[in-house]
Amino acid sequence: MSVIHPPRRLLFGPGPSQVEPRVYQAMAQPMVGLLDNYFFEIVEEIRKDLRVLFGTQNPFVHVLSGTGSSGMESALANFVEPGQKLVVFSAGYFGERIAEMGRRQGANVFVCQKPWGETFTAAQASEVLGREMPHAVAFVHAETSTGALQDPQAITGAAHGCGAITIMDCVTSLGATPINIDASGVDVAFSCTQKGLSCPPGLSPITVSPAAVEKLRARKTSCPIWYLDLKLILDYYEAHRYHHTPPVSSFYALREGLAAIREEGAEKRFARHQRAHQEFVRRIEAINLSMFVPECARRIPSLNTVCVPEGVDDVNTRKRLIAEFGIEIAGGFGPLAGKIFRIGLMGPLATEDNAAMFVGALVHCLRD
Repeated sequence: MSVIHPPRRLLFGPGPSQVEPRVYQAMAQPMVGLLDNYFFEIVEEIRKDLRVLFGTQNPFVHVLSGTGSSGMESALANFVEPGQKLVVFSAGYFGERIAEMGRRQGANVFVCQKPWGETFTAAQASEVLGREMPHAVAFVHAETSTGALQDPQAITGAAHGCGAITIMDCVTSLGATPINIDASGVDVAFSCTQKGLSCPPGLSPITVSPAAVEKLRARKTSCPIWYLDLKLILDYYEAHRYHHTPPVSSFYALREGLAAIREEGAEKRFARHQRAHQEFVRRIEAINLSMFVPECARRIPSLNTVCVPEGVDDVNTRKRLIAEFGIEIAGGFGPLAGKIFRIGLMGPLATEDNAAMFVGALVHCLRD
């Protein structure tokens, strides 16, 4: 009998993050059918826990069968029709991806662009949106390519002032830092399972405000992507009408991952990630390395970006971390290729002890 034996890694990269044994055990449980009552019981448990992490009372909190990029594509395909104006605030790779998906949907896309790693102020958003008057506004909450954390209210206030729908990518932040969808005035938000939720990749949680659901139901043209049509997906979840076959075992995993978060407590989990981040930064600065995002308030607690020291080959450093310590991290790409290390402290690895252990390993690989 053939059995695979993947290497054991400590996943300190930007995702996937470390998965706890209980989540793997959940995936090994017996399969049920896609219309089985037990499956929908699992779905309801998931929705209840996701509301807490999203910080929302939205009735529409569901899970798409696809990675975080499916959530991004679904948000754009369902809420931006061909010819409508979409403003994207972009200061990194995933902001650029939103804009590209918008173009492919036939939207009239205007990109408000800043250098990678920067964020947008309320004054900047107000000036752009007052001039462009878009149908929809999209931005990234936690930009995985740079480690920068965007204040949602700096954008959503001006967006609602001109009647636009707001779409937020919280792929890297959900489960590791507060999202506060309702308080931030976000209409549509999507995420993934393999980062702050510490589950395997393959699902995309998504939430939609009641006002945006009304606009969705009033839409006169069909969503161009059948698989990601939220009207059809609502029919599946609410009326139990067959739409597609969901990855049942992945739902088991998400249910278990969320149960672990519930048992810890969301606020305690957020605080743990923040403490680990602070300890990481303290130790990084103690060895005379620099964080790429200079201001503490603009850093993603669960995804740390560290400037590669002058004269250091980031690829060789990362290879040594894997070979000698079994530690995986990521480098930069685009304009940040070779310039930063991207280091995740997520889920089980987000502790002060693990931050100390990682920095010790990094020092070893930089020293020789």
